[in-house]
Amino acid sequence: MIKLVRVDHRLLHGQVAFSWTNGVGADCILVASDMVATSDVWKTTLRLGKPTGVKLVMKNMQDSIEAISSGITDKYKMIIVVQTIKEAKQLIEGCSEVQSINLGNTKETGETKQISRQVFVTKEEEAILRELIDCGIEIEIRPLVDDKKIYVKDVL
Repeated sequence: MIKLVRVDHRLLHGQVAFSWTNGVGADCILVASDMVATSDVWKTTLRLGKPTGVKLVMKNMQDSIEAISSGITDKYKMIIVVQTIKEAKQLIEGCSEVQSINLGNTKETGETKQISRQVFVTKEEEAILRELIDCGIEIEIRPLVDDKKIYVKDVL
């Protein structure tokens, strides 16, 4: 069962590893990322941040979609973490099970606009978010599990 899909450019860190894992009762974290799947440095770094008693799986996006769609992940209470809004869209397009996204942290660049304290989006990402919202996907901003939800549709 998918408990949370989070966009966070930092992937696995204290907020995800402890606040969210405990807050939603997760026993598995799936990092769905083509970049991580091919980087031994990233894999090693992420393993260091894994909470005790929680399974950590790192797969490329296609393998992640196949695993979720096959039902093999149904036995877990799972948090899925992706780095970008584009990856979240790719996950949603491949997995009808995903009906909501949490925006945690996205990178600030010269091409982004700030929509919350920790979330910055490009024009392309804003268009993706609007498209997903129009398809009925709930998209919220919430750094920590106890924070109040801010709906993206209200801040775009």
